[in-house]
Amino acid sequence: MAGKKLAAAALCAAAVWGLAFSAGPVADYIQTVKSRAAAGARISASWDGGDEALLERIKAAAPNYAEPPVDAVVDRVWHAIPGYNGVELDVERTLAKMRLLPEGAPIQPVLREIEPKVGLDDLGPHPIYRGNPKKRMAALMINVAWGNEHLPAMLETLKEKNVRATFFFDGSWLEKNEALARKIAEGGHELSNHAYSHPDMVKLGRNEQHRQIARTEALLKEKLGVKDNRWFAPPSGSYNATTVRTAAQLGLKTVLWTVDTVDWKHPPPDSIVAKIRRDAGPGSLILMHPTPSASAALEGLIDALRSKGIEPGTVSQTLSTARVPPVEPAP
Repeated sequence: MAGKKLAAAALCAAAVWGLAFSAGPVADYIQTVKSRAAAGARISASWDGGDEALLERIKAAAPNYAEPPVDAVVDRVWHAIPGYNGVELDVERTLAKMRLLPEGAPIQPVLREIEPKVGLDDLGPHPIYRGNPKKRMAALMINVAWGNEHLPAMLETLKEKNVRATFFFDGSWLEKNEALARKIAEGGHELSNHAYSHPDMVKLGRNEQHRQIARTEALLKEKLGVKDNRWFAPPSGSYNATTVRTAAQLGLKTVLWTVDTVDWKHPPPDSIVAKIRRDAGPGSLILMHPTPSASAALEGLIDALRSKGIEPGTVSQTLSTARVPPVEPAP
């Protein structure tokens, strides 16, 4: 009977996190958690007998905190979708923490993340249009090939709102605007690759596609000291299988977007904010440019995400498997 209650509690916890798993995988994961809890008991066997009751309480509570990791997958519509770390109770560290508290105190869990077995790198070369829908983050993607006059205001807004974005630089722009690019870097933002001369990649052969991406990658390293870029955003979202494979050969994954602000058409800023409020969700990649519409909408866009309990950030943050704490929706 106790085992059934624990399994039911775990399923309830899964529902709270918005999981869509069947009972079978959750039950299997609970069994794994119980095994790990038993291992924690063996590790702590040398502790005095007064800890045994506390240890049993912690072991019994472990399934309530268990959430299985989610593997990366290739989706028919969204293409490559990254995985998301699971979580479990660290029995030994929880016991060490609880020993310092009064007897009968509520469980003070110490959790640890469990990485998925399948990650993005295991999927092969596929485009990416979104992050994992269980991760309550959204990436701000700012493609830069023009619009210098609007960048200072956008950088100031990002600083005031304590948000880091990913800026995708056109290489020819970067060559001419190194000082401005450095100012973006000084703001702690992520710097990535947007080809060299804003071409239609589909119209280029493999060698020219390689040159476009590699030239900008070299400039990112030479001018800005970027050594660990992972992303390539094809200009205008135009790509083919050759583009994706060529970027992969250069160590980059091809990223597109979930929500396009279409700010280059100069819509009213309020309409951009309304679109984000309506269409953006956990794992969204949001495309914008340094335009007057995007600059004026940026603060409201960030507030709209946070009002939905979604934290804005970089592409790397959003596409990583690392968990994020719940975001308290703004009023």
